[in-house]
Amino acid sequence: MLAVSPPPRLPLLTFTPLRAFPPLPPRRRGLSRRRIRRSSTPLVLLRARAGRHAGIVIDVDEMAENGDRDLPVDVSFTRRLPPALTVGDGLDALLRAANEVKATPPAGARSGVIRFEVLVPPSTKALKWCSQFRGSSLFPQFYLSRKLTSVPSFQLEICGIGSAICFHGSYLVKNEFDLVSRYISSDSHLIKAYGFVDMNYVKESPLVEEKLGSYYFFIPQVELSEFDSCSILSSTLVWDDSISHKFEDAVSLFESCFDQIQNSYDSSASISHKGLVPSYISGDAHLSETGNAQLVYLDAEVLASIDAKASVQKENFLTSDQSFVRFSPQLFLYSNMELYLQRNTIEFFIKSCSNINLAWASLIVEECVRLGFTYFCIAPGSRSSPLALSATGHPLTKCISCYDERSLGFHALGYGRGSRKPAVVITSSGTAVSNLLPSVVEASQDFVPIILLTADRPPELHDAGANQAINQVNHFGTFVRYFFNLPPPGDQIHARMVLTTLDSAAYYAMQAPQGPVHINCAFREPLDYTNQHWNVDCLRGLDKWFKNSEPYTRYLRMKTVSAFGNYSCSVMEVLEIIEKAEQGLLLVGAIHTDEDMWAVALLARHLSWPVATDILSGLRLRKVVNSLPGLDKSILFIDHIDQILLSDSAKNWISPDVIVQIGSRITSKRVGMFLETSFPSSYILIDRHPCRHDPSHVVTHRIQANVAEFAASLCRCTFQRKRSRWTEILTILNSVVSQEIMFQIHAKCSLTEPYVAHIIGESLYGDAVMFVGNSMVIRDLDMFGSGWMDYTTNGNNVMTHHFPDFVGTAVAGNRGASGIDGLISTAIGFAIGSNKHVFCVVGDISFLHDTNGLALLNQRAWRKPMTIIVVNNHGGAIFSFLPVAKTASPQILEKFFYASHDISISKLCAAHRVKHFLVQTKAELHDALVKSNMEQVDCLVEVDNSIDSNANFHRIMSMFSNYSTSQYLAYLLEAPCLKSEVDAIPVDRIDSVECMLYRIQLSAPRTSGLSDGRFIHEGFVLKLRVDDNIVGFGEVAPIEIHEEDLLDVEEQLRFLLHRVKDSVLDVIPLLRGSFSNWIWTSLGIPPSSIFPSVKCGLEMAILNLLASQQKCSLFKVLAGCDPLGRDENVIEYSQNSSGSIQICALVDCNGSPMEVALAVAKLAAEGFTTFKLKVGRRESPIEDATALHKIREVVGYQINIRVDANQKWTYEQAVEFGSRVKSLRLEYIEEPVSSVNDLIKFCENSVLPVALDETIDNLKGDIIPKLHQFVHPGIVALVIKPSVVGGFENAAHIAKWAQLHDKMAVISSTYESSIGLASYIQLAHYVDQQSSIVSRIRNKDKCRAAAHGLGTYQWLREDVSEQKLKIHASPLGDGIRASVEDAHGYLHHLNINNDKIERTYGEEKLRSYSIQVDADDCSYLVKLREAGDHTNEKVVLLLHGFLGTSEDWVPMMKALAPSARVIAIDLPGHGESQIMQRHKNSEQFIVTVQLVADLLLKLMCHITDGEVVVVGYSMGARIALHMALNQDHKIRGAVTISGSPGLRDEASRRRRVAIDKSRAQFLMSCGLECFLQTWYSGKLWNSLREHPEFNSLVRTRSKHKNIKALAKVLADSSVGRQKSLWEDLKHLKRPLLIVAGEKDAKFKDISQKMRMEIMNHAECGSDGPKGKELCEMIIIPDSGHAVHVENPLPLVRAVRKFLLKLY
Repeated sequence: MLAVSPPPRLPLLTFTPLRAFPPLPPRRRGLSRRRIRRSSTPLVLLRARAGRHAGIVIDVDEMAENGDRDLPVDVSFTRRLPPALTVGDGLDALLRAANEVKATPPAGARSGVIRFEVLVPPSTKALKWCSQFRGSSLFPQFYLSRKLTSVPSFQLEICGIGSAICFHGSYLVKNEFDLVSRYISSDSHLIKAYGFVDMNYVKESPLVEEKLGSYYFFIPQVELSEFDSCSILSSTLVWDDSISHKFEDAVSLFESCFDQIQNSYDSSASISHKGLVPSYISGDAHLSETGNAQLVYLDAEVLASIDAKASVQKENFLTSDQSFVRFSPQLFLYSNMELYLQRNTIEFFIKSCSNINLAWASLIVEECVRLGFTYFCIAPGSRSSPLALSATGHPLTKCISCYDERSLGFHALGYGRGSRKPAVVITSSGTAVSNLLPSVVEASQDFVPIILLTADRPPELHDAGANQAINQVNHFGTFVRYFFNLPPPGDQIHARMVLTTLDSAAYYAMQAPQGPVHINCAFREPLDYTNQHWNVDCLRGLDKWFKNSEPYTRYLRMKTVSAFGNYSCSVMEVLEIIEKAEQGLLLVGAIHTDEDMWAVALLARHLSWPVATDILSGLRLRKVVNSLPGLDKSILFIDHIDQILLSDSAKNWISPDVIVQIGSRITSKRVGMFLETSFPSSYILIDRHPCRHDPSHVVTHRIQANVAEFAASLCRCTFQRKRSRWTEILTILNSVVSQEIMFQIHAKCSLTEPYVAHIIGESLYGDAVMFVGNSMVIRDLDMFGSGWMDYTTNGNNVMTHHFPDFVGTAVAGNRGASGIDGLISTAIGFAIGSNKHVFCVVGDISFLHDTNGLALLNQRAWRKPMTIIVVNNHGGAIFSFLPVAKTASPQILEKFFYASHDISISKLCAAHRVKHFLVQTKAELHDALVKSNMEQVDCLVEVDNSIDSNANFHRIMSMFSNYSTSQYLAYLLEAPCLKSEVDAIPVDRIDSVECMLYRIQLSAPRTSGLSDGRFIHEGFVLKLRVDDNIVGFGEVAPIEIHEEDLLDVEEQLRFLLHRVKDSVLDVIPLLRGSFSNWIWTSLGIPPSSIFPSVKCGLEMAILNLLASQQKCSLFKVLAGCDPLGRDENVIEYSQNSSGSIQICALVDCNGSPMEVALAVAKLAAEGFTTFKLKVGRRESPIEDATALHKIREVVGYQINIRVDANQKWTYEQAVEFGSRVKSLRLEYIEEPVSSVNDLIKFCENSVLPVALDETIDNLKGDIIPKLHQFVHPGIVALVIKPSVVGGFENAAHIAKWAQLHDKMAVISSTYESSIGLASYIQLAHYVDQQSSIVSRIRNKDKCRAAAHGLGTYQWLREDVSEQKLKIHASPLGDGIRASVEDAHGYLHHLNINNDKIERTYGEEKLRSYSIQVDADDCSYLVKLREAGDHTNEKVVLLLHGFLGTSEDWVPMMKALAPSARVIAIDLPGHGESQIMQRHKNSEQFIVTVQLVADLLLKLMCHITDGEVVVVGYSMGARIALHMALNQDHKIRGAVTISGSPGLRDEASRRRRVAIDKSRAQFLMSCGLECFLQTWYSGKLWNSLREHPEFNSLVRTRSKHKNIKALAKVLADSSVGRQKSLWEDLKHLKRPLLIVAGEKDAKFKDISQKMRMEIMNHAECGSDGPKGKELCEMIIIPDSGHAVHVENPLPLVRAVRKFLLKLY
């Protein structure tokens, strides 16, 4: 029997216990190291004497009690610095900022906290950065991580070094945290204090020990915080003369800290593979357990909650999940972190190995671990046993096994991709080695490091017929970077050779070009633990190696330090080329790290070039942290360059003169072909490796560098940032294609492969990344992939006001050799290496190629859950796009190319115990992805599809993208405003805006509802003018079917008149979202707040203005230029030669059946061939059916009949009607029932075709996805009223959806005058043309042109114009028609009939004047602006907030001018108002809210004898509320916007007074610009910062000249000085409207409490008005604190209605 002895057991380390320590669990066999991780009692304290602390150390208990210690410091602000390319650059930026403050310290500030923040690459990790300072003498050093409850998938990690200030004391004492709150301000909301609760700091020892009721906190000197979108490096200066720590002391401390940090920091260092803690533990440390070493932290919000509590508990603080704090070389505490303890036992262990094979294998594994390579992929085998035993026995390794070496190799490849360091692969000999070849080839081609340790037979067994003995020397040929054939282990060979061999291999694997390395390891028997004597003398020379934990040979790289800007001649040449580029294109290929993505973002912003992104760049599936479009145009992403290049005209036009390509892999073949033919003057390629990746042979300059190095060299140079015409057009084309893709994908009801590619980005929650397979899936993602446009609602948005405004998402793939093998295994390895939640997308054939990878998936080790999406079209779909598909027979294609199959993927998953979802619809896919994210388990989502449908939809998608690109490019190139020779696109500004109220007579009542007996129709004509010759008209005429009425419309139009004037006219006609984007970015108004009729009229006016500018028809503006002849591939269409549309007659079905029939006959005689009759207005549907029968009897069947029930019938009535008219060949019935369910049921049970009208009108938001419920073939038409659906853009897209689903699109009017009708005629003709194009692209027969619902022209007895719109019978007998030419001529020569105009509004001129008001101690010279009739008894007084002026109210004043006399003033200290002291003793003069209210009361008496409605915002709201409660004899009512009645308790008021005094001091010390930056960085302004007018608003605020007066008002009018009005609310006598923004949580809560206070008292009282009459509250959507700026239109409407109620 063979006797096997186990390896030696190593003795456990001994510690001096302070408490009983439970025995450790048994460890696996291995080296003499211990890993300690306690789950039941995880909190460990290692304690010894501490060294000195940096910073201020305050014993709070010993501080003298005084009433001011809770008051804030004089100055507290955060300064945000420009983003840094690297952490080193960030440290330099912090130091420069501190030096600037040192040079100009805050004047007069005896205490202060100044924080500097700089964004650094998101790859800057807290744990890694903290490990840099293990040798530093700067303390404390700390690290913590915590999962956020708001974002469970995200781990917040923070580390820091040094302390600006420390506190320790007892929290059992009342107000003990007052002193801490002194230094932590809500104005700097990221400042935190870190420390321990129930731990005591012993100053004399010094020690930290357990003590109930004690605490210890510190504010770090330097801090690094990881967020999901960025990392923030910050530093803090704290000084306080009251504790003898002056500003100079704080600066000196700061400089000393930075000296040590810069001496310790090494940018090239990598995180210690042994963890952070081990090297901190010295030999004299004592190990004990305690339950209080968990690091906690607090900020201003936590302190506020502590102040509000009677007692303080540990649960009140923010706790960490893992933490570590080091107070000295010997004193540190940690919680829930793995601890590795090592003693010098490696030498003993190696020498104790039972045989030389195990000794060599142990040396190999140990050296791998020291190099940081701890992940081992082990294939079962006998010859490799020594390596496998050593790897699995080492305490620091992670080992995984797979029975399939091919899968194992790809798994190692994936790990290398994810971690950027090699996995170690161990295999047996023979074909086990050969099975690694595919993965080795991929790793070699794509520069992924792998270390291959292949076991081999000894030399004597080669060429001798021995089993499993093949030639393994240079087995992988040139596909490895390094090969070494180790001899069989022997004690005659120095063991140092083994170590240097491994170190050399590791160097070759990790240096550029990275790749696999191969060490062939021959072993003789024994292969296990069998004892066999060996001579330990072979270990000589390893003494130093045994005593440390470093690799034997360290490869060092010399860094060349050069002066700034000292470039070589070749680099200068490249910089010069880039600087001179006119049409530069930044092409981003495959990049792999967050650091590279960050560098590309900074470079792109610096260059201002368009950025074409490959799917593997990580920038395509970016998560946009601000969903509002057009906010940050600093980076011009061109995501769809592949689809743009479908157009030959675009391909020929693009022609960049310089291309800079970063990353050498480009997925798109189309882009590659373009590069071959574009011939730029310079083509610069940057990548880390030196290999030639230039298949098109166009590269003129090849730079070997990482992205950060290249970006740094360019960012140091100043380039002229200019937006060229070429750049603007390319950006627009990208938007065109993006919108076309989005529309086509979402308009298709069925689940398609492009849909999967398009929406997958929205499933990448938190830290999720993607691994994408080859063949069709990566091409789909590259063509159709899109990022997440509303990431703010799902992620941490703490830095939404910082650059960049997106988060990159890493996308990996095996694109080296682009094979379809091993993809599942690679993805699993990628998940482990990256430590991310991986979404893997592969095709079915790729999946079947690697089903053995499911065995790796099933092990579920060392990784987060994965989601695998298999696109199953039952074969190789990519071949359907290749030329062979057009020539080979279907049988050949099916068998030899598609490899069609019916294999059950679900059963394969069941066999491997993997959760499986089969999805066949969009809803099922969405549900499966949501479940996979929520359940946090591995799952496979199978998307069922077919090759033929996939190929057809791809063809349709490509043709639409091609057509749209060509169409818009032709328009952009031909438009006169774009034909300038200068670089930038010239943009026109709207010079003047007019609004005219018209009133015209109708010939009959409107059929849409009740009308007065006079048959009057009213509306507004908009007139926009660019210059004297360029004018555009629009019409806004709401009727009964609109939600808005004429007064609502007038108010919005008057508001818009001010905003539209001087706005830039940069609308792209019918580009989806373009007009809404213009409303948001140019007018600063959320598009959703504009009434549909107003939006339609404004869009109509702008389109007609563009037509006038381009000297063409509105139709031409909509349709663009004819792309025929420009591209061979564009689908041609046959335009109607007459350029006209058919019009449907409208008939009101009043009267007897015969009377109706005769009316129809009369219209038929005039030439009408299509009629729409109103039904549902008689007693029963039978009567309507009788009338229709009579029409057929009298007129016959040569006319088309439509009927419109306007949703007036029940389902039963509709069925009754349908049964009686089914033989009458009706074209359709509009809206037979009101319920959507009944409508679908009616379609299924009736043969009568149905059309939608009101149903569409009622859809809100993004309409297209909501239309899918109406794809039923029984629904044959959509009737689209542009004035109801919100304009031409929306109408055109609804029409396109209808046409894609074989439904008729009918444009319908709502009794507009000829201005609206002439515009709709041209829109209708455009819709007809689009129908023809859609039919041809889809290979469908062309539908006959629809007769459009513009027959309301017959109702116009009068018109707004002097000329008449021509509508007449066609000579061809095809109905009444209206031509585009006539409609254009009408608008072009339009003369308004002034007799029909009731009122004309231009831009309202405001009256400005000043009034002096005298008080006892002062005089107030008030600047006023006034609008409206000065004789109007309704007077509204508008009061702005702090930093505002009367100018803030100008648009609102103009909107309210018809309703009241509106006056806005500059409050004291603001704008042009002045307070003049009447006595010399100015110190006693305080500008309180009460004083301002008294002055305003006197002002109102100057203005009017009557009562006044006062409207106030923020500070103005507090004044308004005070006046309403205390001066009700003069106040008719009040409106408070984001206002507060004050603070209830004295302590809060006292602290708030000090805070505002501190802010005033800061304003005086640091100036207005610095103050504004800090003021608007608070959470209160999160929503405002997203507003396009934010920067303009801040510039306006910076114009205040009297900073001293502004600071005085801030301090004197503090809410803390104001008397609390909460009790006074109970006695409110005047109506009050309380307004708050939807996104302003704080003031929403205050507003609700105010209302409840008023309502409760009013309802209980017996006299006076009831609560509902007295107080009303409105929450304004899409707005935060600054409601009147962010969403003014709903506010204007609310105030006007409030006025109506008052008067």
